Amino acid sequence: MTSVGPTLLGPTDVRALAARLDVRPTKQRGQNFVIDANTVRRIVREAALKPDDVVVEVGPGLGSLTLGLLGEVSRVVAIEVDPVLAAALPATLATYAADLAGHCEVLAADALRVTEIPGPPPTALVANLPYNVSVPVLLHLLALLPSLERGLVMVQSEVADRLAAPPGSKVYGVPSVKAAWYADVRRAGAIGRNVFWPAPNVDSGLVAWTRREPPPTTATREQVFAVVDAAFAHRRKVLRGALRTLTGSSEAAERALAKAGVDPMARGESLGVEAFARIAEAMA
Repeated sequence: MTSVGPTLLGPTDVRALAARLDVRPTKQRGQNFVIDANTVRRIVREAALKPDDVVVEVGPGLGSLTLGLLGEVSRVVAIEVDPVLAAALPATLATYAADLAGHCEVLAADALRVTEIPGPPPTALVANLPYNVSVPVLLHLLALLPSLERGLVMVQSEVADRLAAPPGSKVYGVPSVKAAWYADVRRAGAIGRNVFWPAPNVDSGLVAWTRREPPPTTATREQVFAVVDAAFAHRRKVLRGALRTLTGSSEAAERALAKAGVDPMARGESLGVEAFARIAEAMA
Protein backbone atom coordinates (compact mmCIF):
# COMPACT_ATOMS: atom_id res chain seq x y z
CA MET A 1 0.00 0.00 0.00
CA THR A 2 1.51 3.35 -1.03
CA SER A 3 1.48 6.22 1.42
CA VAL A 4 -0.60 9.26 0.59
CA GLY A 5 1.24 12.58 0.44
CA PRO A 6 0.27 15.50 2.65
CA THR A 7 -2.57 17.87 1.81
CA LEU A 8 -1.20 21.41 2.02
CA LEU A 9 -3.09 24.15 3.85
CA GLY A 10 -4.85 26.96 2.01
CA PRO A 11 -6.22 30.27 3.39
CA THR A 12 -9.52 28.69 4.47
CA ASP A 13 -7.77 25.84 6.31
CA VAL A 14 -5.41 28.20 8.14
CA ARG A 15 -8.18 30.53 9.28
CA ALA A 16 -10.39 27.62 10.34
CA LEU A 17 -7.58 26.04 12.37
CA ALA A 18 -6.80 29.37 14.04
CA ALA A 19 -10.48 29.94 14.85
CA ARG A 20 -10.86 26.45 16.33
CA LEU A 21 -7.80 26.98 18.54
CA ASP A 22 -8.82 30.57 19.33
CA VAL A 23 -5.38 31.66 18.10
CA ARG A 24 -4.79 35.26 17.15
CA PRO A 25 -1.38 35.77 15.53
CA THR A 26 0.74 38.02 17.74
CA LYS A 27 3.34 40.57 16.67
CA GLN A 28 5.22 39.86 19.89
CA ARG A 29 6.03 36.34 18.66
CA GLY A 30 6.52 37.41 15.06
CA GLN A 31 3.65 35.18 13.95
CA ASN A 32 2.64 35.40 10.29
CA PHE A 33 1.17 32.15 9.00
CA VAL A 34 1.80 31.04 5.42
CA ILE A 35 -1.51 30.54 3.63
CA ASP A 36 -0.23 29.85 0.11
CA ALA A 37 0.51 26.24 -0.83
CA ASN A 38 2.62 27.27 -3.83
CA THR A 39 4.94 29.24 -1.56
CA VAL A 40 5.36 26.14 0.63
CA ARG A 41 6.17 24.07 -2.47
CA ARG A 42 8.68 26.69 -3.57
CA ILE A 43 10.45 26.76 -0.19
CA VAL A 44 10.67 22.98 -0.09
CA ARG A 45 11.96 22.88 -3.68
CA GLU A 46 14.57 25.62 -3.06
CA ALA A 47 15.79 23.81 0.06
CA ALA A 48 17.01 20.95 -2.18
CA LEU A 49 16.15 18.31 0.39
CA LYS A 50 16.97 14.61 0.17
CA PRO A 51 14.66 11.76 1.31
CA ASP A 52 17.04 10.84 4.18
CA ASP A 53 17.33 14.41 5.51
CA VAL A 54 16.42 15.21 9.12
CA VAL A 55 14.99 18.72 9.10
CA VAL A 56 14.69 21.23 11.95
CA GLU A 57 11.83 23.68 11.52
CA VAL A 58 11.45 26.69 13.82
CA GLY A 59 8.05 28.28 14.36
CA PRO A 60 5.83 25.78 12.53
CA GLY A 61 2.74 27.68 13.65
CA LEU A 62 -0.34 25.95 12.27
CA GLY A 63 1.72 23.51 10.19
CA SER A 64 1.72 24.93 6.63
CA LEU A 65 5.43 24.36 5.95
CA THR A 66 5.63 21.26 8.19
CA LEU A 67 3.17 19.47 5.91
CA GLY A 68 5.24 20.37 2.85
CA LEU A 69 8.42 19.07 4.51
CA LEU A 70 6.83 15.79 5.58
CA GLY A 71 6.28 14.83 1.97
CA GLU A 72 10.01 15.11 1.21
CA VAL A 73 12.15 13.95 4.15
CA SER A 74 12.48 11.14 6.67
CA ARG A 75 12.03 13.25 9.81
CA VAL A 76 11.07 16.75 10.91
CA VAL A 77 11.68 18.23 14.36
CA ALA A 78 9.38 21.24 14.72
CA ILE A 79 10.30 23.72 17.49
CA GLU A 80 7.33 25.80 18.61
CA VAL A 81 7.36 28.28 21.51
CA ASP A 82 3.58 28.83 21.59
CA PRO A 83 2.17 26.05 23.82
CA VAL A 84 -1.26 26.10 22.17
CA LEU A 85 0.20 25.73 18.68
CA ALA A 86 2.70 23.08 19.80
CA ALA A 87 -0.06 21.00 21.39
CA ALA A 88 -2.32 21.27 18.33
CA LEU A 89 0.24 20.48 15.62
CA PRO A 90 0.25 16.64 15.90
CA ALA A 91 -3.53 16.48 15.38
CA THR A 92 -3.28 18.81 12.35
CA LEU A 93 -0.57 16.63 10.83
CA ALA A 94 -2.64 13.50 11.48
CA THR A 95 -5.57 15.11 9.64
CA TYR A 96 -3.69 16.43 6.62
CA ALA A 97 -0.85 13.87 6.34
CA ALA A 98 -2.17 10.74 8.04
CA ASP A 99 0.53 8.37 6.73
CA LEU A 100 3.41 10.75 7.52
CA ALA A 101 2.42 12.42 10.80
CA GLY A 102 4.61 10.01 12.79
CA HIS A 103 7.70 11.38 11.03
CA CYS A 104 7.40 14.70 12.88
CA GLU A 105 8.39 15.34 16.49
CA VAL A 106 7.12 18.56 18.02
CA LEU A 107 9.41 20.25 20.54
CA ALA A 108 7.51 22.76 22.69
CA ALA A 109 10.40 25.13 23.38
CA ASP A 110 11.98 28.48 22.66
CA ALA A 111 14.43 27.92 19.78
CA LEU A 112 16.81 30.48 21.32
CA ARG A 113 17.08 28.38 24.48
CA VAL A 114 17.17 24.89 23.01
CA THR A 115 20.33 23.02 24.03
CA GLU A 116 19.78 19.78 22.12
CA ILE A 117 17.56 18.29 19.43
CA PRO A 118 16.05 14.84 20.11
CA GLY A 119 16.74 11.93 17.78
CA PRO A 120 19.28 11.58 14.97
CA PRO A 121 21.49 14.60 14.17
CA PRO A 122 19.60 17.06 11.95
CA THR A 123 21.03 17.74 8.50
CA ALA A 124 18.98 20.75 7.34
CA LEU A 125 17.20 23.80 8.75
CA VAL A 126 14.12 24.94 6.84
CA ALA A 127 11.89 27.54 8.47
CA ASN A 128 9.74 30.62 8.21
CA LEU A 129 11.65 32.24 11.07
CA PRO A 130 9.83 34.59 13.45
CA TYR A 131 10.96 38.03 12.22
CA ASN A 132 11.76 39.49 15.63
CA VAL A 133 14.39 36.83 16.46
CA SER A 134 15.43 35.50 13.05
CA VAL A 135 19.17 36.28 13.20
CA PRO A 136 19.77 35.15 16.83
CA VAL A 137 17.85 31.90 16.18
CA LEU A 138 19.78 31.16 13.00
CA LEU A 139 23.17 31.82 14.63
CA HIS A 140 22.23 29.83 17.75
CA LEU A 141 21.23 26.76 15.74
CA LEU A 142 24.29 26.95 13.48
CA ALA A 143 26.48 26.96 16.60
CA LEU A 144 24.47 24.29 18.42
CA LEU A 145 24.09 21.82 15.54
CA PRO A 146 27.32 21.22 13.60
CA SER A 147 25.52 18.38 11.79
CA LEU A 148 23.41 20.92 9.86
CA GLU A 149 24.77 20.81 6.30
CA ARG A 150 22.50 23.38 4.69
CA GLY A 151 19.34 25.36 5.11
CA LEU A 152 16.76 27.70 3.69
CA VAL A 153 15.05 30.28 5.89
CA MET A 154 12.43 32.92 5.20
CA VAL A 155 13.16 36.22 6.96
CA GLN A 156 12.38 39.91 6.57
CA SER A 157 13.72 41.13 3.21
CA GLU A 158 16.28 43.55 4.65
CA VAL A 159 17.54 40.85 7.05
CA ALA A 160 17.97 38.51 4.07
CA ASP A 161 20.04 41.23 2.38
CA ARG A 162 22.19 41.64 5.48
CA LEU A 163 22.80 37.93 5.99
CA ALA A 164 23.93 37.45 2.39
CA ALA A 165 25.86 40.75 2.03
CA PRO A 166 29.53 40.63 0.95
CA PRO A 167 32.24 42.86 2.50
CA GLY A 168 31.99 46.42 1.23
CA SER A 169 28.22 46.28 0.75
CA LYS A 170 26.13 49.04 2.35
CA VAL A 171 24.21 46.50 4.45
CA TYR A 172 27.22 44.36 5.42
CA GLY A 173 27.47 44.06 9.19
CA VAL A 174 27.55 41.77 12.23
CA PRO A 175 24.95 39.24 10.90
CA SER A 176 26.83 38.99 7.57
CA VAL A 177 30.18 38.20 9.22
CA LYS A 178 28.83 35.81 11.85
CA ALA A 179 26.78 33.86 9.30
CA ALA A 180 29.87 33.66 7.06
CA TRP A 181 31.80 32.05 9.92
CA TYR A 182 29.58 28.99 9.54
CA ALA A 183 28.46 28.92 5.95
CA ASP A 184 28.34 30.24 2.41
CA VAL A 185 25.17 32.34 2.40
CA ARG A 186 23.15 33.56 -0.59
CA ARG A 187 19.86 35.30 -1.34
CA ALA A 188 17.45 32.73 -2.76
CA GLY A 189 14.52 34.89 -3.84
CA ALA A 190 11.81 37.26 -2.69
CA ILE A 191 8.43 36.49 -1.11
CA GLY A 192 5.42 38.81 -1.34
CA ARG A 193 3.26 39.89 1.59
CA ASN A 194 0.03 38.28 0.42
CA VAL A 195 1.16 34.70 1.09
CA PHE A 196 0.82 35.36 4.84
CA TRP A 197 -2.01 35.80 7.27
CA PRO A 198 -1.96 38.38 8.67
CA ALA A 199 -0.02 40.10 5.85
CA PRO A 200 3.11 41.69 7.37
CA ASN A 201 3.96 45.30 6.58
CA VAL A 202 7.35 44.27 5.19
CA ASP A 203 8.49 42.08 2.31
CA SER A 204 10.20 38.76 2.94
CA GLY A 205 13.23 37.06 1.45
CA LEU A 206 14.66 33.56 1.25
CA VAL A 207 18.21 32.93 2.43
CA ALA A 208 20.00 29.70 1.52
CA TRP A 209 23.23 28.57 3.11
CA THR A 210 25.69 25.69 2.83
CA ARG A 211 27.90 24.76 5.77
CA ARG A 212 31.64 25.13 5.40
CA GLU A 213 34.56 25.04 7.79
CA PRO A 214 35.26 28.31 9.64
CA PRO A 215 38.51 30.14 8.76
CA PRO A 216 41.59 28.37 10.10
CA THR A 217 42.63 30.19 13.27
CA THR A 218 43.86 29.53 16.80
CA ALA A 219 41.33 32.08 18.11
CA THR A 220 38.03 30.79 19.44
CA ARG A 221 34.71 31.67 17.81
CA GLU A 222 33.89 33.78 20.89
CA GLN A 223 37.11 35.78 20.47
CA VAL A 224 36.46 36.35 16.76
CA PHE A 225 32.84 37.37 17.38
CA ALA A 226 33.96 39.82 20.11
CA VAL A 227 36.18 41.53 17.52
CA VAL A 228 33.29 41.61 15.03
CA ASP A 229 30.94 43.16 17.62
CA ALA A 230 33.50 45.83 18.55
CA ALA A 231 34.32 46.65 14.92
CA PHE A 232 30.67 47.38 14.12
CA ALA A 233 29.66 48.95 17.45
CA HIS A 234 30.40 52.40 16.01
CA ARG A 235 29.84 52.28 12.27
CA ARG A 236 32.23 54.41 10.21
CA LYS A 237 34.85 54.25 12.98
CA VAL A 238 38.26 53.01 11.83
CA LEU A 239 39.45 49.75 13.40
CA ARG A 240 42.29 51.39 15.34
CA GLY A 241 39.69 53.27 17.41
CA ALA A 242 36.89 50.72 17.30
CA LEU A 243 39.01 47.92 18.80
CA ARG A 244 40.64 49.88 21.61
CA THR A 245 37.92 48.79 24.06
CA LEU A 246 39.13 45.20 23.51
CA THR A 247 42.86 45.89 23.48
CA GLY A 248 43.02 48.62 26.13
CA SER A 249 44.41 51.33 23.86
CA SER A 250 44.50 52.50 20.25
CA GLU A 251 48.23 51.72 20.15
CA ALA A 252 47.66 48.10 21.22
CA ALA A 253 44.87 47.82 18.65
CA GLU A 254 47.22 49.17 15.98
CA ARG A 255 49.90 46.62 16.88
CA ALA A 256 47.40 43.74 16.69
CA LEU A 257 46.06 44.97 13.35
CA ALA A 258 49.58 45.28 11.92
CA LYS A 259 50.37 41.74 13.09
CA ALA A 260 47.18 40.54 11.35
CA GLY A 261 48.11 42.35 8.13
CA VAL A 262 45.11 44.69 8.35
CA ASP A 263 45.25 48.44 7.75
CA PRO A 264 44.51 50.18 11.12
CA MET A 265 42.62 52.88 9.19
CA ALA A 266 40.30 50.31 7.54
CA ARG A 267 36.69 49.97 8.68
CA GLY A 268 34.93 46.80 9.74
CA GLU A 269 32.63 47.05 6.72
CA SER A 270 35.55 46.29 4.39
CA LEU A 271 36.77 43.07 6.05
CA GLY A 272 35.79 39.47 5.43
CA VAL A 273 35.46 36.88 8.20
CA GLU A 274 39.01 35.60 7.55
CA ALA A 275 40.47 39.03 8.41
CA PHE A 276 38.46 39.18 11.64
CA ALA A 277 39.83 35.75 12.55
CA ARG A 278 43.41 36.98 11.96
CA ILE A 279 42.81 40.05 14.13
CA ALA A 280 41.38 37.95 16.98
CA GLU A 281 44.37 35.62 16.74
CA ALA A 282 46.82 38.55 16.83
CA MET A 283 45.03 39.99 19.88
CA ALA A 284 45.01 36.65 21.70
